[in-house]
Amino acid sequence: MASHKAISRERAERIAKAHACEHCGEYSYKKLSIKTPTPSQRRELNEAWHAVKTCGVCGLEQEMGIAADGDVIYVS
Repeated sequence: MASHKAISRERAERIAKAHACEHCGEYSYKKLSIKTPTPSQRRELNEAWHAVKTCGVCGLEQEMGIAADGDVIYVS
């Protein structure tokens, strides 16, 4: 996929916020950052955006990979 066809950073942020916490199921995040993926994440996982989120309720820190078309690749 060409990188110029990837979703915007703002769209990636909305996708990350719309995904509930894997631990408590809440949608409240006290910290959220959207970054470009590392070269290995881009190559191996085909990530367009990498999100790091901290739940505002239970405090769980999660990482999320988002594909260029907006699909969530993984949450850990």
